Amino acid sequence: MGVPRFIFKVAHQDAWISILVTLVWMLLVIQVMLMILKQYKNADLYGIQVDLFGKWIGKLLGTVYIFFYFVSLVTVYLNYIEVVHVFLYPTLSPFVMAILLAFLALYTVMGGFHVAVGISFIFFFLPQWLWFLLYDPISRMDFDHFLPMFDASFTQIMKGAKVTIYSVLGFEILFFIYPYLSNKKKVRRSAFWAVSFSSFVVMTCTVISIGYFSPHDLSDVNWSVITLYKSVSFSFIERLDYIVVVEWMMIVLPNLVLLLWVISQGLKRIYNVPPKYSLYIISAICVLLASIIKKYDTIHFITNFIAKFGFWLVFIYPFFLLLFVWIKKLLFRKESSQNA
Repeated sequence: MGVPRFIFKVAHQDAWISILVTLVWMLLVIQVMLMILKQYKNADLYGIQVDLFGKWIGKLLGTVYIFFYFVSLVTVYLNYIEVVHVFLYPTLSPFVMAILLAFLALYTVMGGFHVAVGISFIFFFLPQWLWFLLYDPISRMDFDHFLPMFDASFTQIMKGAKVTIYSVLGFEILFFIYPYLSNKKKVRRSAFWAVSFSSFVVMTCTVISIGYFSPHDLSDVNWSVITLYKSVSFSFIERLDYIVVVEWMMIVLPNLVLLLWVISQGLKRIYNVPPKYSLYIISAICVLLASIIKKYDTIHFITNFIAKFGFWLVFIYPFFLLLFVWIKKLLFRKESSQNA
């Protein structure tokens, strides 16, 4: 909802290049993830880490992932509630909004993994009509805003790619849903298409924002993507951004559902906490935090923390994990040959 501003502040008119760099890096990470998962067939990351590093270190690393997903879950709550406050109901209690979101997510996850996937599948298609509403800002784009092209330095491009990370996080859930996939031969192609579409969404929103806003305005607009819809109006409705914010819940809910499911599975696998209890406790804590944390600067700080944490955990750690998988495989072969 606001990522174009942050990429533009770093990479300027070449922000689209940063998004392409992020896409290439995601494709590479997915390939590494699949190389790891294929060594274990039906094990998820929680089990793989215990197998590689032993019980205690494996559980510690699993806890790190649980913490990462929990804070990510909180940021989804905070950011969406902030948008509702800014564009819809400034006086609405964050507690009420958090309760509504928590109830929807909890009700879905309690139905099991198949229900969570079903909701994610359906809610992927329902908001796609929002693309057609961008015709007005597209018609008002000034392509001079993209000049001079290729002006950003390599450092700026890479920093822009790093800023993009928060908006594309989530594909690493493949580490946890892989055992549930029946046709594993098509996983690579599906995952590649998925992250490519995510990058296309971020790319399109960023390009339109750069062309529509002046450089000064884009640097100051917090929720640039939502603001784009303010210029669109019809005879029967003037403020279309109201509908967009409500519709955006269909984008937010699958994130809440999948994050909540991964956390509950982690607590079950590592600490033997039944999902029935963990889901209620996690949801209650999220509601409490969403009610307490209200300042935009605090929300931005937490979101920025997750983006930086996610860079190391999602984009760097899998390469080290693959190295350990190769080392263990090599040692196992040597041990087998000696025993033979």
